[in-house]
Amino acid sequence: MELRGANVLVTGATGGIGQALAKALADRGGRVVLTGRRADVLEPLADRLGGRAIVADLADPEAAEKLLDEAGRVDVLVANAALPASGLLDEYSITEIDRTLDVNLRAPIVMAKLAAAQMADRGRGHLVFVSSLSGKAASGHASLYNATKFGMRGFALALREDLRPHGIGVSTVFPGFIRDAGMFADAGVALPKGVGTRSPGDVARATVRAIERNTAEVDVAPLGLRLGARLGGIAPVLSAAVQRRAGGQRIAEGLADGQRDKR
Repeated sequence: MELRGANVLVTGATGGIGQALAKALADRGGRVVLTGRRADVLEPLADRLGGRAIVADLADPEAAEKLLDEAGRVDVLVANAALPASGLLDEYSITEIDRTLDVNLRAPIVMAKLAAAQMADRGRGHLVFVSSLSGKAASGHASLYNATKFGMRGFALALREDLRPHGIGVSTVFPGFIRDAGMFADAGVALPKGVGTRSPGDVARATVRAIERNTAEVDVAPLGLRLGARLGGIAPVLSAAVQRRAGGQRIAEGLADGQRDKR
């Protein structure tokens, strides 16, 4: 997919990772349409990048359809918006569960359906889902978040096959621990020695490559975390034991504490 001149819709553009995505896509010549909940961040960013801002809260069940209508032609959709959802399931109200499912899973599915329909008419386009390594390896204190990210992975892989005959690419990006911005950075959790991080810019560059090369999946994490995610897919019980010994529960509890007021 050629980004130069393409109309690119980026959700979750007000966060640090979303801002890095918006800049990288604009630098490649994309005409960006940026969406998020914070107009005070969104509108100046869109102005700097020569794009357009649409304020939207994807927890509203009608927001995804309204957003696609207002965005107009979409050649590339980057579904980046997500809510944090670390912690034990019994700590969440039914309303909070519904909100997480709406933002993290339902909205990307609805937007993909609507965007793909118009892309198919033109015989070209690309859909990107920004997921997490939590979509490949489950961990304690993250059952709700794992559910949304595992669901996104399965959806994207199946959709990629369905849309292949129509000339539409589908990619999923799996960040690990991202420093300086995003859910992990906002929670302020200290990682064990030897556990590495990546930057928002790394996520943005990986996303651009995935679009231009039509890569199905790309992990944005150091080798150790990538191997851990692979183990989680092959041997989940063993992976859980390894995570316990490596201090995974302490990290998960720290994430939950740091995210509690951001649900």
